[in-house]
Amino acid sequence: MADRTPRTGFRGIGRENIRFALRAMVAQKLRSFLTLLGIVAGVATVIAMVSFVSGFNDAITDSFSAFGTTLVQFQKYDQRFGGGRLPPEQKRRRDLTIADAEALKQTATLAAAVSQERYLFGTDAANLSIKSPDGQEANGPQFGGTNPDYAPANNAFVQDGRFFVDADITHASRTCVIGPQTAEALYGRRDPIGQTLLLNGTSFTVIGLFEKKGSFLGGDADNRVLIPISTFDEMFPQVKNGGGDTIHIATVPKDPKRMYEMEDQEVAILRARRGLRADQPNDFAIYTSEAQIKTFRQITGGIAGAMILIAAIALLVGGVGVMNIMLVSVTERTREIGVRKALGATRKDIAMQFLVEAISLTGIGGAVGIAMGLGIAMLVRLAFDFPAAAPLWSVALGFGMSTAIGLVFGLWPALKAAKQDPIEALRYE
Repeated sequence: MADRTPRTGFRGIGRENIRFALRAMVAQKLRSFLTLLGIVAGVATVIAMVSFVSGFNDAITDSFSAFGTTLVQFQKYDQRFGGGRLPPEQKRRRDLTIADAEALKQTATLAAAVSQERYLFGTDAANLSIKSPDGQEANGPQFGGTNPDYAPANNAFVQDGRFFVDADITHASRTCVIGPQTAEALYGRRDPIGQTLLLNGTSFTVIGLFEKKGSFLGGDADNRVLIPISTFDEMFPQVKNGGGDTIHIATVPKDPKRMYEMEDQEVAILRARRGLRADQPNDFAIYTSEAQIKTFRQITGGIAGAMILIAAIALLVGGVGVMNIMLVSVTERTREIGVRKALGATRKDIAMQFLVEAISLTGIGGAVGIAMGLGIAMLVRLAFDFPAAAPLWSVALGFGMSTAIGLVFGLWPALKAAKQDPIEALRYE
């Protein structure tokens, strides 16, 4: 039998122990490969999932930032994911009104802007016709009525032309502001400012073009048409009279640091106007960008948690496989252990050798898993233009988990090898 006695005198981990570990893996290629599958799958899942969740959270944060992170909006109904019927207590809620919005504008001293907004939904939106005089049609734009405060409240400014002024609201002017995608659909490369837009056959003049915003939560913010809210109420009285979600009131603070103070002030004003007692809950819904971001992160966190649990099971299976292969390796190399002990190796030296072998095995699996996880994230990024990005800590976590698996599940085989009696080991055939 060839002498494999380390030149370092069996002290420490050292290069010799790593060399022994690699030599053992090469000698049993198929067995090592099958053992590593669980480690590779678990680490790849962790890296890929963290990449997706991190990218999605970044995209959501950027999207909300584009629309204003200090936005506080009041609506009649609470947000419902997946649709469904309204709870009875929400059906009994009174409508929010323009008078409510004007009261906030006059008495909410911390608010910089108070936007009155009404939108078309459902059948009304489906039956809406928005065309250019030459017959070009906009495909399903968001349509609503608002006032001059919409621009600062929603961080939505025009890149060309102008936004509404008080005179447009007072005189219910037939003017509109449109998004870049709507402008391209209706007028191609022509300048949209001053062009005529036919809204259900009624002529409107385009006075402003919004800055490009991009998509947001499945909708395209660049495909929209807004008109003065007074004009909207004339054309669609059924919405004003309770046929829709009534008015939306969007507000932003003068000082971003005082957003929550402004929210408390506005809630107090609305509660007083609606005659609510101290023990009664709000009969209106409140939305903030921060709350929406938190909600989405909770959802993605739950999904990530479930996937990481699956990855943990894969790592556990991989760890059991590592322990099994190391126990087999100890049995196969019993005589070698006896020779090394006869040459002066201590229990610590033998235990360290087998422990390093287990850690090296899972470490290589972890490295392959990290590469696969990053590859999956990059493939999704290129194929679907999704901002998947693995933070550095996730790579460190994946590698740390894999080496920890080797340490934990390699400890018993290493101790078993160290406890071998040298005399009995030398007799082993």
